[in-house]
Amino acid sequence: MERRVLLAISLSFVVLFLFQSLVPPPPEPAPGAAPAGSAAVATPGPVASGTAAVAPAAPAAATVPALQSDDREREFTVSTNDVEAVFTNRGARLRHWRLKSYRDATGAVLDLVPADAAILPFSLSTADAVQTARLNEALFTVENVAPERIDATATPAVLSFVYEGSDGLKVRKQFAFEPSGYGVTLTPEATLAGAALNPVIHWGPGLGDEIARSAGSGGMFSGTYIYPAEGFVHRDGEVTRFASTAAGTAGSQQGPFQYFGVNDHYFVAAVLEPPGSQRVDFAYVPLPDPANPATVRQLVSFSAAFDAPPPSLRFFVGPKQFEALRQVNPEFTKVINFGMFAILAVPLLGALQWVNGFVGNYGWAIVILTILINVVMWPLRHKSVVSMRRMQELQPQLKAIQDRYSHLKMTDPARQKMNEEVMGLYKAKGVNPASGCVPMLLTLPVLFAFYSLLSQAIEIRGAPFAGWITDLSQHDPWYITPLLMGVTMLWQQRLQPGTGDPVQQKVLMFMPVMFTVMFLWAPSGLVIYWFVSNLWAIGQQYFTNWLIGPAKVPAAAGGKR
Repeated sequence: MERRVLLAISLSFVVLFLFQSLVPPPPEPAPGAAPAGSAAVATPGPVASGTAAVAPAAPAAATVPALQSDDREREFTVSTNDVEAVFTNRGARLRHWRLKSYRDATGAVLDLVPADAAILPFSLSTADAVQTARLNEALFTVENVAPERIDATATPAVLSFVYEGSDGLKVRKQFAFEPSGYGVTLTPEATLAGAALNPVIHWGPGLGDEIARSAGSGGMFSGTYIYPAEGFVHRDGEVTRFASTAAGTAGSQQGPFQYFGVNDHYFVAAVLEPPGSQRVDFAYVPLPDPANPATVRQLVSFSAAFDAPPPSLRFFVGPKQFEALRQVNPEFTKVINFGMFAILAVPLLGALQWVNGFVGNYGWAIVILTILINVVMWPLRHKSVVSMRRMQELQPQLKAIQDRYSHLKMTDPARQKMNEEVMGLYKAKGVNPASGCVPMLLTLPVLFAFYSLLSQAIEIRGAPFAGWITDLSQHDPWYITPLLMGVTMLWQQRLQPGTGDPVQQKVLMFMPVMFTVMFLWAPSGLVIYWFVSNLWAIGQQYFTNWLIGPAKVPAAAGGKR
């Protein structure tokens, strides 16, 4: 029976693995989808009116003279302790958002704004296409003649852009920064002949410039551990996600929302605590990879309309680092998709960070925390192994009982007598058939939570371990640790008490092979965790076998029929 439980546990892990692989599917763009880099993205209109706005487009033939504008395009950089934001005065929009503490695959500072984005963040649109073109193509001036590079590492800084046309169109965008953190506050003001406008605010495609590029490269399971860009909204304490291509069919999401935006595996761009009611539209934006045009990067853009012109909007554009999100708002941590095991994954993440504070290496922190978890689970595993041993000792007697009734059909009422004899044997020997599986089942939530944690935690992104493993979030480039994991899993299976069922034995022996293939492209940190867990289980099995002695298998009782 316990072997069947082991098989069920292994299969349940496979189901969980495949579920996480298939829920955020990354299919190719559907026929008729918007062309790569197209600016013709469907956007919402103001919530109050319900009219559809026109997305930012190429500049129309706008000949309205400007009363206040610049004579050429310029870039302005705001540098905080964590971010370097580069704005263009053409439309007063964001061109680069570089995270100083994070690097891309080439070692350069990570930029969360795709370089080939047709729609830049903080673009505006209205129902008038010509007006929309002016909002995004006009050359804004900067108030107070700000320098082109602003240092905000010690004190807060404000960058304000202004444009005014002779027809009475006046637009002002103010961006406020704090010295630390990944936030920026936008204060938009737009009027036409003194009457307030309520334009739609756009965030261009992102954030999967790096993640989307690496998804799908490598083996058949290479994309399993990478979540592409997805849109999301937070409403009534829950986060609803619209992954990749599904974002294009999400429809208009009506608020009020506590926050909404787009995220990928490790990073997020979100509007926090927006005022009033909102209408949010997501769009799937496939863009070719500049390094490999045959590869499609799967990005998502979003736009938001409000029931009234918002006085200000607070944006968070940065890593899905739990503590950074918690400081913004504890509810904001739900943007990290730990799944059903979040209640355990969060304290495990805290424990991992605590151990890393002592050892200074996340690889060794994973090893140590894995050992600590297994120490806590020692009594449960010991009880399970002892129970399985006792069940093994009863196998000849159980088989003898089953053989005596094997000639009867399953529907024969006489087979009830067999069940009575089996239960009588369990009672006489003091064996509970459930005592071998229940303790093992109690350990599963912790194991799955740690698996979920290591699949999502940005803390291990770019973190080296030792030797050839220079990034715990990437797969082992030499595939050594997955192969060792497979060997230890096979070793562990052979140590388990055997049964007379050859089918179960063959299936269980196939599981290490399947797991090894699945883990070839898994993050190294996850493989190290599984490998260390296997080693511990092997050592505990040997110790328990030594402690309780060899199996005492009595002769089959009951004779033959």
